[in-house]
Amino acid sequence: MDMRVTDRTDDATLDLAVRGMTCASCVRRVEKALGKVPGVAGVSVNFATERARVRAAPGVAATRLIAAVQAAGYEATPVPRPAEEAARAAKLRRRDGWHALAAALLSAPLLLGMAGHAAGLDLMPAPWVQAVLATLVQVWLGARFYVAGWKAVRAGAGTMDLLVALGTTAAWGLSMATVLLPPAHAHAHPPSLYFESSALVITFVLLGKWLEARARGQTAASIRALTALRPETARVRRDGGEVTLPLADLRPGDVVLVRPGERIPADGQVLEGRASVDESMLTGEPLPVEKDLGDQVREGTLNADGALAITVASVGEDTTLAGIVRLVEGAQASKAPVQLLVDRVSAVFVPVVLGIALATFLGGWLLGIGATAALLNAVAVLVIACPCALGLATPTAIMVGTGVAARHGILIRDAEALERAHAVRIVAWDKTGTLTEGRPRVTDLVPAEGVTAEALLRLAAAVQAGSEHPLAAAVAARADADGILPPPVEAFRALPGRGASARVAGQRLLLGSRRLIEEAGVSPGPLAGPAAALEATGKTLAWLADDDRVLGLLAFGDTPKPSAAQAVARLRAAGVRSVMLTGDSAGAAGAVAAALGIDEVRAGLLPETKAAEVARLRAEGVVAMVGDGINDAPALAAADVGIAMATGTDVAMSAAGITLMRGDPGLVPDAIAIARRTRSKIVQGLVWAFAYNVVGIPLAAVGLLSPVLAGAAMALSSVSVVTNALTLRLWKPGRGL
Repeated sequence: MDMRVTDRTDDATLDLAVRGMTCASCVRRVEKALGKVPGVAGVSVNFATERARVRAAPGVAATRLIAAVQAAGYEATPVPRPAEEAARAAKLRRRDGWHALAAALLSAPLLLGMAGHAAGLDLMPAPWVQAVLATLVQVWLGARFYVAGWKAVRAGAGTMDLLVALGTTAAWGLSMATVLLPPAHAHAHPPSLYFESSALVITFVLLGKWLEARARGQTAASIRALTALRPETARVRRDGGEVTLPLADLRPGDVVLVRPGERIPADGQVLEGRASVDESMLTGEPLPVEKDLGDQVREGTLNADGALAITVASVGEDTTLAGIVRLVEGAQASKAPVQLLVDRVSAVFVPVVLGIALATFLGGWLLGIGATAALLNAVAVLVIACPCALGLATPTAIMVGTGVAARHGILIRDAEALERAHAVRIVAWDKTGTLTEGRPRVTDLVPAEGVTAEALLRLAAAVQAGSEHPLAAAVAARADADGILPPPVEAFRALPGRGASARVAGQRLLLGSRRLIEEAGVSPGPLAGPAAALEATGKTLAWLADDDRVLGLLAFGDTPKPSAAQAVARLRAAGVRSVMLTGDSAGAAGAVAAALGIDEVRAGLLPETKAAEVARLRAEGVVAMVGDGINDAPALAAADVGIAMATGTDVAMSAAGITLMRGDPGLVPDAIAIARRTRSKIVQGLVWAFAYNVVGIPLAAVGLLSPVLAGAAMALSSVSVVTNALTLRLWKPGRGL
């Protein structure tokens, strides 16, 4: 929840690790404490990740924020290193596991006695044995609830720990009083003891905490898996030799050496060597990528074969891998708009529950059911109302959803982007580089009479062999793909703005624009008709001619990506409309749109008019803009959800809420699909959590739910919410929305 919002754009973002939170009410308390610090512009605290993200003026020191959290009764520290955090989390999981096991063993005789009573058997231990067992659970294993509950009272806040402490103390204290001060008729009738209620409630709560800790460990697996890809050392050329350095000692400009089978230690450029590099950890693409001189490589990717010397460009927190980790961490630590409802509810939840518990006790006592029965009903109300599940529903689903999306090459910047993406009804596509390959290819060969297509391509490839023009590269690629070896050329000459000329087998040839051949006195002849038809579809033409006549023409176009048509079809099947926004000509845009099944085309757009078109589309529904270039950045920022291809520019990615780690349009419906699934899990979790409280509190208040059953139900609610969220890990891309 943003406590305060300002218009400052120079705010810094600080992340803190917050310990001691036990429910949604704790989150509210920490946010309030941080929001009161002068200079703080916004606060978001995440219960599941135990993180606080603070947006504050540059002069606000982290020590002031930590002091504010501590004054509220919680612990706060700078975010530790991943290895330290993993070690601490593992230690806490072990502690919670042992505590839950110890509580279960101590409570087992009491549980056995309850089961025997239900079966008509007297298996309950002697009163003093019950007192010893329950006291160990209450005082030793339940001490954490008293400590946290006292902090909550001092801070004027109501928390789950306070509810547990009050409820179990009431049941345990009543039973201890009965054992130590037995009533006069105790010799005739065994005293009513409720040690099993207090002990089993604490046992169930501890079990729930252990399961929650395990769930947090599982949901953080995506970040740990990414950071584990970073090697600890690197071999560097120094003073004519090789030295092995810790990764922290690498600097831009260093030359690192990477053997086959090793991971690349930094972002950089290939200086020497050639190798296949497995980039699947970044892009999700299983096939290795060939890397040659001058090619970019990224930290954490795997050198499959060949030895590489790499000039380091970025290290540490500036690498692509570090940026991905920050994106995933940011998404998992952020708060979805739906969580604001939970925050508002939790702010009044605990005081209301305490009021209901008091009313239950007073009401039962006045109605004559007896002080003991009334107290037990009040204890049951306190226990069933513990809002663990309410606090876990949203952040756990977001953690799992963003984690599984990252593993499949979809990086979701924050929870707001994820929640907006689920409601997308219109996808606005850029054309070049997004739906299409973004580079020209030879699409048509139209030879003149008496000339074969093979001869046309062979001669054109020969003329273009000495050119560095993009169309020349396209001709060379087509010739290579068709297995055509161009003959040697002489007297090559580039003609800027028009084409090129060369002598092939003693024959002078021209290859270029229509203007070039007409200036040479050669008429298009019978090929004028086919040329006009190709130009109408947006194709770029190159004419091949000798001194006497046109030998043929080549058409160039930007071909659609293989998965583009299927992506559009998947969106349409889910009721999502596709609109193309492009600066290209209407003919070229229309041809691509027709091939892909795009619903609507708006061509000839400038960057600012693209943004205006997105704004107009937003009046018709929630809009996602997909692009990859600098010219797409305004439209990406103007959309409800910006989706950038990581194969594009950094500017585009910085303006987008979702980044696709490979240039595959099929990831767009996948991104919407995982957003919808995650939103569904959030709603299911909240409904489940509210249902437990809405049904359980009245049952407890009228005496139909014992404290033990209330504790079991409360623990089960947390477990069910977390387990439901963890089913998101089974999500696979490529399926329906």
